[in-house]
Amino acid sequence: MAMPHLEDPNFAGTLSYLCDHDAKGTMGVIVNKPTDLTLEALFEQLEIEAVDGPNRLAPVYFGGPVHKDRGFILHYGQADEWDSSLQVTEELALTTSMDMMQALARGEGPEQFIVCLGCAGWESGQLENELMDNAWLTVEGRPAVLFDTPPEQRLTASAGLLGVDLNLMTREAGHG
Repeated sequence: MAMPHLEDPNFAGTLSYLCDHDAKGTMGVIVNKPTDLTLEALFEQLEIEAVDGPNRLAPVYFGGPVHKDRGFILHYGQADEWDSSLQVTEELALTTSMDMMQALARGEGPEQFIVCLGCAGWESGQLENELMDNAWLTVEGRPAVLFDTPPEQRLTASAGLLGVDLNLMTREAGHG
């Protein structure tokens, strides 16, 4: 969760779901910034024929400033069901392959998903330094917050899991 004083326009007011962390760095997607683009419009841009179903009206999210022309789909399910996926938790995966976009256009694929353009990335040690500088607050990701909570309420809902109100947070924190 971006702390209230984080002023970077890419991350101010954002909730990022971290999907991968290793010696090279950290990668995730911002899950609370829907764009004006719908899946229907994205399908048209990608020249994918879509059926008339509920998926076509789903918003496309700003997933972060890295690879802004690439799609990242955070969803329930197993990574091995799709061409290019990363298993994030036992129940969630991140997919970047066109086969999932085609399945969504057909009204198939996972029932719960977030389609993002772009992702958030941090070089090795960068996110850890930002955490030490109190730019971020961490909380366990909850599928109910991701998929059952309106995007504009996800940051507040995540903070509520910790029992905090981000509006009352200050830059000064106790690092002993």
